[in-house]
Amino acid sequence: MIFSVSGRAAAAVGVSVVMLLTGGSIAGAAPSPTAAAAPDISVANVRAHLAQLQSIAGANGGNRAHGSAGYQASLDYVKAKLDAAGFTTTVQQFTASGRTGYNLLADWPGGDADQVVMAGSHLDSVSRGPGINDNGSGSAAVLETALAVSRTGYHPTKHLRFAWWGAEELGIVGSGHYVDSLSAANRSKISGYLNFDMIGSPNPGYFVYDDDPAIEKTFKDYFTGLGIATEPETEGDGRSDHAPFKDAGVPVGGLFSGADYIKTAAQAAKWGGTSGKAFDACYHSSCDTASNIDNTALDHNSDALAHAVWELSK
Repeated sequence: MIFSVSGRAAAAVGVSVVMLLTGGSIAGAAPSPTAAAAPDISVANVRAHLAQLQSIAGANGGNRAHGSAGYQASLDYVKAKLDAAGFTTTVQQFTASGRTGYNLLADWPGGDADQVVMAGSHLDSVSRGPGINDNGSGSAAVLETALAVSRTGYHPTKHLRFAWWGAEELGIVGSGHYVDSLSAANRSKISGYLNFDMIGSPNPGYFVYDDDPAIEKTFKDYFTGLGIATEPETEGDGRSDHAPFKDAGVPVGGLFSGADYIKTAAQAAKWGGTSGKAFDACYHSSCDTASNIDNTALDHNSDALAHAVWELSK
């Protein structure tokens, strides 16, 4: 997650690409019998993806930053999983800070092409570390949810698209380029964009974006069912990949477990953890490694992600 944004339009030079919107509709398709409830997302599987991202960073100078070999290897890893699972993948190219960047889009075949539900996360890290919480956590959970769609043979009413964005840490460049590349008609077909940026913080909170009321309620109702109180996500509002969608009039929502600001005593009483300490003391640092993750927060947020994808795509 980036907390200071400087002109994404000035930071990027768009490269024209033809964006795939759907993998085709299934005539007369109806939700499958399992459509009413999302499957449990295995936190072990999410952690396995994080271990791969950690290994990739370790083999490529310690990071997965925009324009680096580590970012390319991260994208290749995610894309290979999605291709094998039956998604139609598209790599979109752009330029930022003099380097080529890439977004990865994955469309699940079927569903109404005029109603697209998207879930996304940024795949790049800062150059100072491997970025396992920021934002391997969101990227891995979105990947595992997409793979769960394939494993369950889910046939949603709406069309599903998953996304992994490049160059978020340089000013939300990749997602901004994607939104700018869409026609007004195609932007209007996106019924909701869900963003997941830092969802496994080691001293976690449970923050829900308070942008679109229906999306917000979907997440809050899920956590209420677990007996977990939430708070509105305001500290980084508009400073992650949902911002370009929101600016374009797309309904947005998402989850966040906290960055480098301090957990209060009231929040510690509500969520556990340590008051007076940052939600993620390794934010944008070399210590943001695979050990910088709270498994419980990662598990709850991954399940909430899948729940929202299923509920909003029915």
